[in-house]
Formats: sequence, structure tokens, C-alpha cells
Amino acid sequence: MFSPFALTLGFSSTHRHGQNNEKTGTFPGEMTQLSIPNFFVYGEPSRALDVGFLHVETVRERNSAHFGHVAPHQHRHMGQITYWTSGSGQYQIEDTNWNFSAPAVSFVPSMIVHGFSIEPDADAIVISIADSLLKDIAGQTSLELDRPTFFAGLPQDETWPRLAMITSAIASEHGDDRPASQTIMTGLVGVSLSLIARLSAASPAAVTAPNVPLAIRFRHAVDAHYRQDWSIADYVEVLGTTEHLLAKASAEVLGNSIKAVILERRLLEAKRLLMFTIRPVEEIGFEIGFSDPSYFSRFFRRGCGVSPKVWRQIHSG
Repeated sequence: MFSPFALTLGFSSTHRHGQNNEKTGTFPGEMTQLSIPNFFVYGEPSRALDVGFLHVETVRERNSAHFGHVAPHQHRHMGQITYWTSGSGQYQIEDTNWNFSAPAVSFVPSMIVHGFSIEPDADAIVISIADSLLKDIAGQTSLELDRPTFFAGLPQDETWPRLAMITSAIASEHGDDRPASQTIMTGLVGVSLSLIARLSAASPAAVTAPNVPLAIRFRHAVDAHYRQDWSIADYVEVLGTTEHLLAKASAEVLGNSIKAVILERRLLEAKRLLMFTIRPVEEIGFEIGFSDPSYFSRFFRRGCGVSPKVWRQIHSG
């Protein structure tokens, strides 16, 4: 089990094997996650997300599903910002629990187990962001998006009202659904993540369980090489591991086999190019590593249920 690290400002943090009086932490996941529930949003089955997916709601909007107790769960394809605007409760990430009072905020990447129990006066704004969109935002923020972060602090810190203003603006844009709302929300999410980074800047580096960094390195390698149609052996070699260890890390942290992770990344890029460019379908297939257009079409149909051409027509409006 990992040790909780270094926290500040006299906040009570409770670990399963003891207690400390520290306050903020950035820490990795370690649980074996195969049996943990996967949700879209809490209480709804996990599902594929549209390119650029971003969803905003308050904790109390889903109160009838959890009644103030959200059991440990994970999200397979999206990260979440949760900004606690009022009240108090206990927040859990993997095997560490924090007793908190608002203001408090967390960022939890995909496949990290989290949950909470809150008092009746507690509420939060929850911003769910597809992994594909987080990749686009990564260059706009100083927060490490592969690690979960939880922070609670003194409301006198001028960063808190700024974070409140930004998260409220994201929620307002999401509710209005006006022209350019997606672009505005994406920019504001980058700002909110940077404000979280500012709040947690004093946190020390995390000591990570073995499977988590290997899975993260694998995901980065897939991002870099999926167009080259690498074999599993190629990824094993470049990561300096064994196929067994890589398969274990991929299954437990990313929730999929090695091959499925690679194919999902290729499918995601195909969707992006179909939606955001006017390039011919054959050219898009070639771009992501398919020299045979008919093979690309069969691959896409298996993943989406329709041909690339039909999918583009459906999503071009």
C-alpha cells in the first residue's frame, strides 16, 4: 500500500491504516479496479463518449441516485473536476479519505476510484471531461492530468473565489448552449485546472504503485505510435517491460486489453478527423495506419456500428 503524503493547513485526512493531520495531496491509484463499478455519470452505465464531450451538473441534481453517499466507482473514458461550493463531508480517492469543509476541489482522471459521503448542506459543481478533450487541454494547464488531486483550504485564499467564478461560468455556458459555448468551456476548463494546480503547488511528488505509471507510459506510447500499426511486442520493447506486466497494467488501470487500448485510440482519431476535417475517408484511414480502405471501413463499422461515411453525415450537423 502507498503512504499518504505531505499535506498542509491542519486538515484531517484519514487513511485506512491510521490518521494524520495533514491537508492536501496528489496521489496515484493503487486498487485492483476490475471489480469496481464503471459509470458514465454516477448511476448510469459506462458508454462511449462523443468527441469533445463535456458535461456539467451539481451533486444535488443527482441526489435521488445517491442520497448523499456516492459509493466508490470510476469513469472509464473521462476525468472529473468536483468543486465543493458548500457544506462538508468525506471524500475518498482509492484508499485515502479526507474529511472536508467547503471550499474544496478535486481532479480525478479516468480509471481512478473515488466516492464521497456528504452532509445535507453540501453541494458541488461536477465537470466531466472526455479523455480526448483533456488531451487537447493538456498544453493549456500546469496540472498533471495523469494524477488525482484533492485540496481543501482557507476561503481567504484569493484563488478560491477565482475558481468559483470560473466553474460557475462553465456551468452557465453548459446550460445556455449558445454558439461557441464548447470553445469557451474548453478554455475555461483549462483555467480551472491551472487554478487547481496553483492550490496544490506545495504538494510533493507522488510515489506511484507499479501498475499505474506503466499504464500511463503505455497510453502515452500509444498516442505517439498508433499510426504506425505497432505490434504488442513493439510496445513491450519500447516500455522495457514484459507482455504479462503490460497486459496486467492495461487491464487493471485502463480497463481494457493491450490491443483494445490501441484500437480505441485509432478509432478516436478517425472520429476526430471525420468530424473536424473534410479529408476523404480513404485518406483518413491511411492517416491512422490502414493501407486498405475496405479494411479501415470494416474496422470503423465494428467500432461504431456504421460506416465512416454515414458516421460523418450523422455528426456533421
